[in-house]
Amino acid sequence: MAQGRERDEGPHSAGGASLSVRWVQGFPKQNVHFVNNNTICYPCGNYVIFINIETKKKTVLQCSNGIVGVVATNVPYEVVAFSDRKLKPLIYIYSFPGLTRRTKLKGNILLDYTLLSFSYCGTYLASYSSLPEFELALWNWESNVILCKKSQPGMDVNQMSFNPMNWRQLCLSSPSAVSVWTIERSNQEHHFRARSVKLPLEDGSFFNETDVVFPQSLPKDLIYGPVLPLSAIAGLVGEEAETFRPKDDLYPLLHPTMHCWTPTSDLYIGCEEGHLLMINGDTLKVTVLNKLEEESPLDRRNFISPVTLVYQKEGVLASGIDGFVYSFIIKDGSYVIKNFLEIERPVEHMTFSPNYTMFLIQTDKGSVYIYTFGEEPTLNKVLDACDGKFQAIDFITPGTQHFMTVTHSGEVCVWWLEDCSCVSKIYLNTPATVLACCPSSLSAAVGTEGGSVYFISIYNKESPQVVHKAFLSESSVQHVTYDQRGIFLLVGTSEGKVFIICASSSSSFQIIGFTEVAKDILQISTVSLSETDIVEVMVLSSLLEAGRSRLEMFTLPTLLPQVSTTFADERGRLKDEIIHKYLYELEHTLSSAVLDFQSKQIYGFCSQVPYICSYLLPKEEHIGIYILKPYKKVQSRQYGPGMLYLSSHGLWLITIAKCGILCIRDVSTLETFARCRSHSHQGHGIQSMRISMDGQNILVNGRDDGTLVYLKWKRCGGLLASEILDYYQKLLISLSSTMDEENDYLRTTPKISIDLGSDSEHTKQKASIDSSQDELVLTDVKEIPWIQQKSQEAIKKEVNLFSNKRKEIKQGIKSLSKTILNMMEENDKLENIAKLDQQEFGLDLEELERLHYESQEEVAKMIKDIEMHNLAKSYLAELIKEECWNSMAVKGRALKCFHIPCVVENFPMKARTVEELKELERVLQQKKIEAECLKLRKEIVEAQSGVMLVKKHHEEDDEEEEEEDKTVKCSNLPNYLLGSLSTDFGVDTSLLSSQLQLHSREEKINQIILLKDIIYKVKTAFNNEFDAAYKQKEFEITRVKERNVRIREIIVHLELEEAVWQPEFEDCEKPERTLVVQDEEITAHKHIMPWHKAREELIVNRETEHWLLIQGANIRLRALMDMMGGVLEVKKEDILRMVIPQPAFMAKPDAVWTEEERKQFKDYEKKVKELNEERDKYRKSLEAELKKLQNSIQESTQAFDEHLKRLFERRVKAEMVTNQEELKISNLAFSLLLDEELSSREKFLNNYLTRKQH
Repeated sequence: MAQGRERDEGPHSAGGASLSVRWVQGFPKQNVHFVNNNTICYPCGNYVIFINIETKKKTVLQCSNGIVGVVATNVPYEVVAFSDRKLKPLIYIYSFPGLTRRTKLKGNILLDYTLLSFSYCGTYLASYSSLPEFELALWNWESNVILCKKSQPGMDVNQMSFNPMNWRQLCLSSPSAVSVWTIERSNQEHHFRARSVKLPLEDGSFFNETDVVFPQSLPKDLIYGPVLPLSAIAGLVGEEAETFRPKDDLYPLLHPTMHCWTPTSDLYIGCEEGHLLMINGDTLKVTVLNKLEEESPLDRRNFISPVTLVYQKEGVLASGIDGFVYSFIIKDGSYVIKNFLEIERPVEHMTFSPNYTMFLIQTDKGSVYIYTFGEEPTLNKVLDACDGKFQAIDFITPGTQHFMTVTHSGEVCVWWLEDCSCVSKIYLNTPATVLACCPSSLSAAVGTEGGSVYFISIYNKESPQVVHKAFLSESSVQHVTYDQRGIFLLVGTSEGKVFIICASSSSSFQIIGFTEVAKDILQISTVSLSETDIVEVMVLSSLLEAGRSRLEMFTLPTLLPQVSTTFADERGRLKDEIIHKYLYELEHTLSSAVLDFQSKQIYGFCSQVPYICSYLLPKEEHIGIYILKPYKKVQSRQYGPGMLYLSSHGLWLITIAKCGILCIRDVSTLETFARCRSHSHQGHGIQSMRISMDGQNILVNGRDDGTLVYLKWKRCGGLLASEILDYYQKLLISLSSTMDEENDYLRTTPKISIDLGSDSEHTKQKASIDSSQDELVLTDVKEIPWIQQKSQEAIKKEVNLFSNKRKEIKQGIKSLSKTILNMMEENDKLENIAKLDQQEFGLDLEELERLHYESQEEVAKMIKDIEMHNLAKSYLAELIKEECWNSMAVKGRALKCFHIPCVVENFPMKARTVEELKELERVLQQKKIEAECLKLRKEIVEAQSGVMLVKKHHEEDDEEEEEEDKTVKCSNLPNYLLGSLSTDFGVDTSLLSSQLQLHSREEKINQIILLKDIIYKVKTAFNNEFDAAYKQKEFEITRVKERNVRIREIIVHLELEEAVWQPEFEDCEKPERTLVVQDEEITAHKHIMPWHKAREELIVNRETEHWLLIQGANIRLRALMDMMGGVLEVKKEDILRMVIPQPAFMAKPDAVWTEEERKQFKDYEKKVKELNEERDKYRKSLEAELKKLQNSIQESTQAFDEHLKRLFERRVKAEMVTNQEELKISNLAFSLLLDEELSSREKFLNNYLTRKQH
């Protein structure tokens, strides 16, 4: 729909006025072509620009359907072909120099043509499109028909050219492939035949393709079967098998960058790796040319990869990224590199003129050089490109002779308006954003990303110079606007500040102050009429979140530079009440707005809907925000966001938009009286527009197409012209005195040292200006923005003004802190119940609350992170547990011997699935059926033999005896001679087929299933033996524990210091213990809440008191404990602890004993002797019992160890059996795989033979 509107909206007249394109300035982004011997052309935006090399005269051809796509020229017919960029694009063919359309070619391409190429003879044109068709088409452009076409999906081509000696050959190259297309013809039928060039490897060597289809390097030992190509292994049987390579087996090939044809129909190919290839046009044989090193290298420069190639008589001319053009002298498969030309920039394209007298060189920036051959060769610059696209443009007052441009890199140019020739240049060496020329003097202001504004004197157009630099702030400058009389310069920054600067150079561009507005500034509009002494300023800002627009208006008196101190505060901010600042808002968004010269209404361009509205301003003053309603609304007939501009007399409203159309409207009726399509929406339309004071010259700058268009009135008579010319004369008269004074000041201003450089680093650069070139010297002095300087000055004044008050406050703070410290010391001496917390002494409650809130947030964040980390670990643990433990029908575990280092492990096993069991049942059933069939067939054969029944019985008896003999004989054979050792584990192998009788695929698969079943049964049999041994060890450990109870009692009675040996299961024997965390494994102490801890202590104290109370009330128990040690009879074990008390008289000397006492002493000795004898007898019995128990434990555990050693041998044998059966399975699987590969290979060879025969 948009495309159709573009076709209809070409340049036309409305109301008797119309605009025409005078010239177009732009620099080539595609290759430059020769149209004839003296003219070159290239696409730029909506235009094809033609330049006469001798006269430098430009001619422009405009595309009616928007931006120009690709361009090609045909020198013999002097025609140029180009495509547009609309949906379903067309190809236009124009004749030169008449620029009349010869024909229009319409194909079936959906999006875009990427390449066009004319044949060197005949009326043939080749076109190539990328996504989605990837289609190559051959046209007869004179008869407007497609001769043939072919689609190659995924083939992205970057260069296409006809063979100059044979139009039936076409070469297409991309960074990964080169193909030669032959055009075959039969009567009126044409057909494409493509042949791909087999490129060498990255090192220049060739890959032997025969090894892919028919490998010949075979190993001598074919024990693993034949060696098949990778295509057979992959199962490929079609054409793809001939070039198949696995991902990890691909060999990197050379990457072509450019190609050129030779008179012998050969091709030269330049590669990214630095190789130069020669390809035979008929056989496509590739030859890697050898580079010969000269004795003296080329200034130690290494030529790496050619960007462009051009054929010359003895070889080729090539260029790289180093700014040099080299001559490759080729001879006998080798070449020598010599210097040819040195260019200041990397070369992207080269070509010869049709008569081969001139050589065109195009740089990456877009500059074009012509090298003329002859006795004295010359190098001329035909087109001097700027450093990037134009960022901003403006007329130099009054706008009738010169204009200025600035690029993003900071290149400022002065141009001659008549033919757009460059007069001079100056480099700021800093990223620039905006440009504005002063109406009252020959000076200009350039805003930069670093927040600076450079003032440039253009009194001498051929030698502009920077006369002043104002570093306003650290934010980027987005807008610079002069009022209509050139009194003030308004600078808008990205942080929402508008700076007011005196525009006169005599005042040294004094910074008056600034005012704050909304951050997203869209436009600054001014009204400054000679009849008034004020300047009305309006700033448009966007409120994206609210979906509204804001307008802020204020007034600046013309005498403001003289009384600026009363209008601004100490920090440079203008006072809102003095400048009469008012706020307005609109309930919809605007992309642009301008203020009417009568200051009664505002014109706005709506950004969401295609309307231009006018809004009446209130007559009475208001406070706060005033909501404006649309007063008048008309359709713009332009789509996309647009901009509004007013002419110098304020009666023309000029609108531009993303569609690329410029409209000039009557400001009173908003009706369009002139329009022109200068750009296209494919290049995102128009970026900016400037109109001269007399309204006769209009400059339109594209946003993304890099095109600057100069429009001039074709018809503009009557009242339209007279009104603006009269106003122009009056404005010049009113500004003449000011202009003369300011220009005289600029003329007499001596060349001074100024500061230039990178604003991002805020360093000063000293510049000494010599003619039109600046030499910059960096210094390390840090520069401070003006707004920061004013803030520092204000702070110093405030410090001096309130110094006494500051001293009082500091003293008060010190005394207060002293008091608080004393209070804290007193608080430390109080009891705990009376103490205050440390935070109670904090005076800044908000800071305490903030710190508490931040700590809570940090704790919550840490808790969340720890929880997520634990959750991830838990999830991983569950996965591992499910895979290695829960899914196992038989858990893996081990058994260890008691005394020797021997470990036996069982076979961990998963349960067989239902599918596996069904498959096994099917195979078993099939084997039984086969056995029954074999038996029945044998009986049928015997019945048909015609032998008598008796003889038959005799034969059966004989056969049974023979079978019994064979069975006995076979049973005597070792198991390893029977083909399997699994019979040792009681596994039946009678259903297995002989390994020499497995022929079909089904038999092998059935054999694999039976072998897997045998492995399962062998493992199950061993696991049963392992489980029995495991239970035996559990029984042995239990029995040892029971005997150890008695051993510990004997050791206690005998008072021995022997350690009791107690066997336990280890973790490898009970792996389930790994999944359970015991309390003793946790090293950290469990956190117990204080109230819980107090409750536990209270419960313990109550239970202790209750027990003591019960014990105190039991009198019988206390008496028994006191008299007999708590027992009613003496046990035999107590003999070792029994002691006979000595009589009391033994404390006296023997001489004083009485007879009775002596008799008692003899009885005492007799009792002691009997007790000792009894004690020795009991001790010996205990020692004998201890030894017997220990020997019993030793014998039982050693017997278990012997059993486990035998089990270990069974484990080794079981593993040997499983490995043997798994080897059989592997051999069968390999045999199946080999059968599939051989089958694929056979099918491929049959298909290959069929294709070759046809």
